[in-house]
Amino acid sequence: MSQTLCPVPADQRPINEYRDLQGSWFFGWSMWPLPRFQRRLALLWGMAGVVSGPLAIASMTSQAAPAKVAVAGVLGANLFVLLVVVRLILGWLYVGDRLQRPTVIYEETGWYDGQEWPKPEAELAQDRLIYTYELRPILQRLRVTLIILLLFSVSLIGLWGWL
Repeated sequence: MSQTLCPVPADQRPINEYRDLQGSWFFGWSMWPLPRFQRRLALLWGMAGVVSGPLAIASMTSQAAPAKVAVAGVLGANLFVLLVVVRLILGWLYVGDRLQRPTVIYEETGWYDGQEWPKPEAELAQDRLIYTYELRPILQRLRVTLIILLLFSVSLIGLWGWL
């Protein structure tokens, strides 16, 4: 295969997949300034709380302590936000992996005819720079967010056991 003429369809090129994620409604949140990103997660948490709160109330017995019901509602909302953050991480990790690889695995016409194309050195260097300076900070932010959410969930579970 020729390395000068790229046979990879445009929508399967790692740089275009990266740009698609950048411009997407959902994955674009990760690139927002930190306060705006945090507000979006807080909004999601509140919306999930509107659903998980009544579910916690409906699923607990009338003898359950009100504090346990509240903890269950908060934990349900937190788990929803955790799943959202995990989905963001997985999407960015997929594209990051494709940017860092020296070859591009692609499908010409369907799932049955996968091909592999070695990236030219210039394209590989460009992709790795994009990963290092643009995508890695996004992943770092998402990982920190995930750790904070996990710690909060663990503390809620500990509080549940203490009540």
